[in-house]
Amino acid sequence: MWFSFIIISIVGTLFHFLYDWSGHNKMIGLFAAVNESTWEHIKIALTPSLLWGLIDGFLYGANPNYFLAKSMSLLTMIVVIPVLFYLYSYLLKKHVLIIDILIFYVAIFLGQSLFYYVLNGPVVPYIFSYSGAVLLFIIFGFYMTATLLPLKNFLFKDPITKKYGLKGHK
Repeated sequence: MWFSFIIISIVGTLFHFLYDWSGHNKMIGLFAAVNESTWEHIKIALTPSLLWGLIDGFLYGANPNYFLAKSMSLLTMIVVIPVLFYLYSYLLKKHVLIIDILIFYVAIFLGQSLFYYVLNGPVVPYIFSYSGAVLLFIIFGFYMTATLLPLKNFLFKDPITKKYGLKGHK
C-alpha cells in the first residue's frame, strides 16, 4: 500500500507540471494538469492511479474484487479532493497552498487504502465485480473527454484565467 501511495503521489506531482514542460503538447494535456481548476487536480491523482492499474491489474487482476476495488479507489479521489478543498476554502475564506497539496496526498492515501481494503475483503458477488468494471470504464471515458470538452461549472473553471480546459491554461 505504501509503495503504490508513494509512486502515485510522485508521478501525480510531476504531472502537475508536465503540460508546461512538454511545451503545451495537447496529447500530454489529456493526462497532465492543463490549468489550476479543481478537475485538473483530480486528474493528476487519477492519471498515475490509472497507470498504476497496469501494474496492480497484472498483480491482482484475477482477484474477484479487483475492479470494484479499483473503481472505488478512483471514486474516492474524485470525491475527496473537491469536498475537502471547497470545505476548507469555505471555512477559511481563502486558499492555502500547503492545504491544497495535503488534500492531494490525503485523497491518494484514502483511495489506495480503500483499494487494498476492498481487494483483501470478502469476495463480492459477481454483479459488484461487473459493476466495478463498468464504472472503471465510465470513469476512464469521462476522464479522457473532460479536458477537451470540460463542463462549464466551477469544478472545471480555472480560478486564474476564468476559462475551461486547455483554454484555461495561463
